[in-house]
Amino acid sequence: MIILEYLNDPDLAVSLVWRPAVIGLALVLLCAVLSVLVVLKRLAFVGQGISHSAFGGVGVAAVLAVLAQVWGLGDLLAADGSGAAWIEFVIVLLFCIAAAVLMASVSDRKAVHIDTGIGLFLVASMALGGVLVEVARQAAAARGLPTSSRTWESILFGSISGASWTDAAVAWGVAIGVALTLWLLRRPLLFWSFDETSAEAFGVRTRLMRATLMVLLAVAVVTSMRLAGVVPATALLVLPGAIALRLSSRMGRVLVLACAAGVAGLLVGLWASLQFDVQLGNCIVLALTAGFALAALWNRGGSTGRGL
Repeated sequence: MIILEYLNDPDLAVSLVWRPAVIGLALVLLCAVLSVLVVLKRLAFVGQGISHSAFGGVGVAAVLAVLAQVWGLGDLLAADGSGAAWIEFVIVLLFCIAAAVLMASVSDRKAVHIDTGIGLFLVASMALGGVLVEVARQAAAARGLPTSSRTWESILFGSISGASWTDAAVAWGVAIGVALTLWLLRRPLLFWSFDETSAEAFGVRTRLMRATLMVLLAVAVVTSMRLAGVVPATALLVLPGAIALRLSSRMGRVLVLACAAGVAGLLVGLWASLQFDVQLGNCIVLALTAGFALAALWNRGGSTGRGL
């Protein structure tokens, strides 16, 4: 197999196998546990909502880049270096976290359903991003200032295969941070996920749980989108949990199965990507989709897993 040829070459093994595997493992573990909560709370649309909200963050970064040059701070944000890229990433992340909190806040009002709130901020953020980018370009042109040559795609949509070891460190740092947060809040968060009404009656701060989950999802989506692309980011927040909940209804087992499904999807996707020379992110999505189909066939009657 082609993958064996890559493994026999040390340089190719690192760049095409081991580094993508390390980064992918961090991303699938980051998203797998969250995907269980996403499926339980029927928030499958949230990945699309937050990822598209990132366009607003790009617009804010573009305006700040122009202001930085006007104020004599140089091309801190407009440069094409890796430092500027990570500054843009932080700005986009903060914008998406703010959007996620606002989505949760709006949906707390009984008159607005969560998917309506997500859709509202999705279109509003995309429109705002488009307007701000154009304003930044016009302002830069009027003052004779340089503008970044980076495109929307290069800022928002990454590729695991092209990521660096710095990206791997960031991915694992985010994954560990999210895992610790989930562990500390595991009892109220799970209670709220299964029965929001009863949880509120027993004193669980349901609004805080919703806001916390939305913030964690924002962090996971933006990180996964930056390193893997928007389609894998969305899929990783839905499919592992959906697979696990088709196979079991016991929460401990579901969490283990979700992580196992994510890792299996990564391994199969990595093999298919190298074997057929196609994009890794899409291979992972297709592998997880096939996994869900197999889980559905295994549990055709729906008696084992929780209804989706």
